[in-house]
Amino acid sequence: MSLDKIIILISSVGLIGFIYWFFLSRRPDDSPMVTTAAISVSGGYSPSVTKVPVGQPVTLTFTRTDPNPCLEELIIPDLKIKKDLPLNTPLALTLTLTRPGVYPFHCGMNMYHGKIIAV
Repeated sequence: MSLDKIIILISSVGLIGFIYWFFLSRRPDDSPMVTTAAISVSGGYSPSVTKVPVGQPVTLTFTRTDPNPCLEELIIPDLKIKKDLPLNTPLALTLTLTRPGVYPFHCGMNMYHGKIIAV
């Protein structure tokens, strides 16, 4: 086998390893557990993942600063919640999740996503 083929083979294996590590490896869930969270709504939700305790009241405050009409609504399908998010006005949402799980939420057009993780 010639030197150029060996170099290409080693580079290919290294690139495959890098792609697997960067895109497919699981990252540890390092988000802290909170009972109150301020979620900024501007080009998406930040933070997009909020970890909360089961059985305790949790207050999530959504503040929309982006005039994009897609972000005017907040929908949490599993909890049957649909709220309007006024521009530059905080909306406090108090929840008590009784079961552990992942509760996804999204905008009115289902383009921007976030999730609440109850543990």
